[in-house]
Amino acid sequence: QVQLVESGGGLVQPGGSLRLSCAVSGSIFSIPAMGWYRQAPGKQRELVAFITRGGRTNYADSVKGRFTISRDNAKDTMYLQMNSLKPEDTAVYYCNVADSNTGVARNADYWGQGTQVTVSS
Repeated sequence: QVQLVESGGGLVQPGGSLRLSCAVSGSIFSIPAMGWYRQAPGKQRELVAFITRGGRTNYADSVKGRFTISRDNAKDTMYLQMNSLKPEDTAVYYCNVADSNTGVARNADYWGQGTQVTVSS
């Protein structure tokens, strides 16, 4: 089973930026699609964005125009560039293997430790 390690979270003021990383054990190129997900306190985990091996991307409406997902096959790493952050973006962010059509997490029983993003003044 592929191992995933998220990093890059932190505390940022509203309007600020962060870049999250998801390091993949093994070859990320072998994975058809990967996604970023987040879970805020008291809420269900939700899809933020996903990207296919071919580079096709899809975003939740709440982050369109502010977040950019990308993957570097040479580094076996996926990224999430988050700009114009809002307090409602506060959550623990996770990465996972995704369904290439829907973005639903394929390994629903496996989640890494996630990385905390807190947007607050």
